Amino acid sequence: MEENTIDTNWMDETIRNIKKELRANMNGIASSQMRRGGMPHHVVWGIELPRLRNIAAEFPRDRTLGQRLWSENVRESQLLGILLTPPQEFLPEVADIWVHEARTPEAVSLLAMELISPQPWATDMAFRWIAGTHELASLCGWLTICRLLRQGNKLMPRSEAELRDHATALSADAPLYLRKAVMQTLEEIRPTPNQSARRTGEYSPPEAQMDIQSIF
Repeated sequence: MEENTIDTNWMDETIRNIKKELRANMNGIASSQMRRGGMPHHVVWGIELPRLRNIAAEFPRDRTLGQRLWSENVRESQLLGILLTPPQEFLPEVADIWVHEARTPEAVSLLAMELISPQPWATDMAFRWIAGTHELASLCGWLTICRLLRQGNKLMPRSEAELRDHATALSADAPLYLRKAVMQTLEEIRPTPNQSARRTGEYSPPEAQMDIQSIF
């Protein structure tokens, strides 16, 4: 009982400290812009992702803490919930719930980058989401595959063909962020000369990574 009380007290105190950091770093202009852009959360502090990463670095990664933050209807709390969840403790069934609970491309993009692509089950889940009808889950699937390909992983010809079939079947009315993610993934399947040179060390632009801003 005493141990549970200590854990609860630590969790509550940590969340209070996180909320203090969010208030201290609020960006009113960015918050207003995000709200006008349709950000669906109840609270939006307007804090950019690089600063959120700095805040996350001040706190320990803990699965329960991540779940508590994810459950809040606050943009920055949900993103910190992703950043503070240990990848090695992130289960596929939880991934499926979070991906379908996510409310923005920003959140599923961060999920794909931080918690899903490192997993041994990432490819299987990604293909399942791509084959489904949930647009944000599909986005997460495409971004996960894209990131894995950029890390040097390869797909079997059958899997490549399946992705191309899904891309062909994509509606012209699909959101721009989804169509762009599909295009980027297909480019990774058959890299351009510059991309091939980059992978062999003959081409040296900034390191390729999944830039969240680039898919919107």
